[in-house]
Amino acid sequence: MRVLVTGGAGFIGSAVIRHLIIDRGYDVLNVDKLTYAGTLSSLRSVANNPSYRFLRADICDRRAIADAFSTFRPNRVMHLAAESHVDRSITGARDFIETNVLGTFSLLECARAYWQSMEDEGKRRFRFLHVSTDEVYGSLADDQLFSEETRYDPSSPTRHRRPPPIISPKHGHAPTACRSWFPTAQTITVLITSPKS
Repeated sequence: MRVLVTGGAGFIGSAVIRHLIIDRGYDVLNVDKLTYAGTLSSLRSVANNPSYRFLRADICDRRAIADAFSTFRPNRVMHLAAESHVDRSITGARDFIETNVLGTFSLLECARAYWQSMEDEGKRRFRFLHVSTDEVYGSLADDQLFSEETRYDPSSPTRHRRPPPIISPKHGHAPTACRSWFPTAQTITVLITSPKS
């Protein structure tokens, strides 16, 4: 299995990559711009693993991303790259629009072009997972789950109006939503948890 992970140098992304390589034995291409939120030090345990590759690139750079698809030829994409710090969105909204909207669009377009070039079996098995926080997807009630039909409802840009995170009583973690796209993709909704802040 070959998995292209965006934002893999972030807190959740690096944990996902370590799991994919160490526990699952997958080949992983980590695509990360290495902004203030990313650090390669969290990937030291897999940095020299032959199953790990790193590409420093912005997901808005369509040429770099298209090249990554054509050379790495992933079976799965886990899109975790996102701007998600509320305080920064107030003083610098442009980064959020560029990464979360335009970057995701650019990545989806590259993935679609790559998917269209695949044989039928490859198309059937290919999955694109978009993983993000309530600041991108919005919050749900405790008894609800995200699906492909759930509309985007980003949280308020100010902390005092932002709904509190849903906390899993079992793990004490705030859930992060995950969606999949593509014509042949099944609806996949999972929660990736991160420690409470």
